[in-house]
Amino acid sequence: MTTDTKTALLDSAEHASRARGFDGFSYADLAEAVGIRKASIHYHFPTKAALSAALMDRYHACLERTCAQIDSRHETAAGRLKALIDFYRDALNGGKTLCLCVSFIASRESLTDDVKAKISAFRKMMIDWIRDVYVLGSADKTIAGITDPAQEARATLALLEGAHLAARSDETIEVFDEAVQTLLSRCRP
Repeated sequence: MTTDTKTALLDSAEHASRARGFDGFSYADLAEAVGIRKASIHYHFPTKAALSAALMDRYHACLERTCAQIDSRHETAAGRLKALIDFYRDALNGGKTLCLCVSFIASRESLTDDVKAKISAFRKMMIDWIRDVYVLGSADKTIAGITDPAQEARATLALLEGAHLAARSDETIEVFDEAVQTLLSRCRP
């Protein structure tokens, strides 16, 4: 039961963070959502800082698995880039939520240095993976106009994160779709 409660707390906290920001929920909100006493949350996560660190660790591991799955399912760089764009699009939940990392970045002042370092590590992992997609794209010619894979990886992640914020601001997926059109137009079949 302990694992189930902890997972339920993480799930609830992630949803709340992605929908309202990390500062937009309290332990009382989590207790109500999971159906436990507020004091019981402290058994699993003594502080909100500990909760945020656990959320980032879980999200990082999830995205590493997602990237590995994309690699195994898509041989071409264009296929991998499109799959990543689809992942970010799906994370918007129709404009109602942000990806966890973007949500946390918006609450940066409330986060500990440890969590900020976890966000940096997460972003580095994503930039490295996207860079590898562009390196493959140079080799397989399925992404047009690649000049500097590392620079393009940083710009791509920034575009995806910015498109998330813009779509969330308007609560509409169309804003995201419009923002990523240039990326998609570079992909060849």
